[in-house]
Parts: sequence; structure tokens; C-alpha cells
Amino acid sequence: MYILLTDHLRCPRCGPEHGLVLLGERIEARRVLEGVLGCPNCRERYPVRGGWADLRGPVARSTGAEGREAAAVPASHQPAGVEVGPRAGAGRGVGADLQESVLRLAAQLGVREGPAFVLVSGVAIELAAGVAGLVPGLEVVTVGAGLEGLGEVPGVSRLAVGAGLPLAAGSMRAVALAGDGAIALEEAARVVGPFGRLVLRDADPTALERLARLGFQVLAQDGAEVVAVRR
Repeated sequence: MYILLTDHLRCPRCGPEHGLVLLGERIEARRVLEGVLGCPNCRERYPVRGGWADLRGPVARSTGAEGREAAAVPASHQPAGVEVGPRAGAGRGVGADLQESVLRLAAQLGVREGPAFVLVSGVAIELAAGVAGLVPGLEVVTVGAGLEGLGEVPGVSRLAVGAGLPLAAGSMRAVALAGDGAIALEEAARVVGPFGRLVLRDADPTALERLARLGFQVLAQDGAEVVAVRR
């Protein structure tokens, strides 16, 4: 986890008004590999292990149910444009498919230079790393309990979260949601900064109306994929 991300982390128990304090046990190249994030308000402690920060509540951490269920990334969470299953890569290289998906997502996010943070949910770690590698100074924050054992990747910070995002309002330059909609649209919109983009890769029929209500203008739509910008 990139150490500067800690400036934007918030206590999932107390809410967006309460920041977290890092007690770093192992930090290398400005990346937190081992440590604890503590809330001065409620005294809750959130572990960072192997660079992966578990910002779920204590009940979710103790059961570990979410982590076991998410250990295998379901087909619905694969990046758009990447085929899954035994025929994946048939007729063309998997690397070409991945690169195409990286370029597509990077264009949708619309961040051309750093320093900046973007949040992605429901995409493969390789896709997140590819986007991070395209833009100097870009840190891609990816969320999911299944990311725990994947190891530290330059430019990618891995978090496990609950129903809410433990991030300050407006702290992300852009957000992309894919998969089963585990993160609410309203919560994703909250963390998008001024003129930032919100990318929906599995938009439901009510998404356009909700985006307008949240202050976003649709820039492009291709089926269930929607790219909107904060007005």
C-alpha cells in the first residue's frame, strides 16, 4: 500500500470525518508492507499485512467469509474484453486482450498525469497494474478481500472494504466499478473529486437517473458501460 494513501483513509466504523493513523512496522520504497491503521476516535485497529490493508469491520475480519468467497475471481469480475474459461485467448494472445482492456479502462478513467489516485472495483489485479503503469505518478486503489495473497505490485494499493468506502470525500480522481455492484453507486460518487470520472461497467437501468441526481453528466455510453463526469 502506498504510504501517501493513508492521508485519504477514513475509519469505516466512525465514518468519513475520522481519519486513521498509521503505525508502520515495515515500509519499503514508500510502500507499507506491514503495520496497523488505528482510529484515534474509536480505538479500532486495522491490519496491513503483505501490503494489503483490511479495512472491514472486526466481525467481517474474524469470520473471513468474504475472503474465502472472493479467493477465486468470478467471471462477472473479469475485465471487459477479456474472455474467461477454457477458450480464453483462443485465436489471439491473452496479452493482447489484456493490453486492449488496459488501454480502454485508462481512457475511460481519463487521468493523463499524476500524482493522482483512482479507485477500481471488480477488475483483475493485472488490469489495475497495467493502468498504473501507463500514467506516471498514478496509484490505482483496488478493493476486494480476494486480493490478500496476491503480493505487492508497484502502483497498486490493495484494500478490503465493507459496504462503505473508507476514503475521504473527493479523494479519488476517478472511480471504476465492475462486477456485481458490491459498492453502492452513491458511495463511489462520494469519493470522486471535482471534474472526476465515474465509470460503470455493469450499469443497471436506474444508473443514468441516479448519476444525474448525484451531479454527474454522462460522457459516453456503450450498452451497460457508462462514463460520467462530475459537473
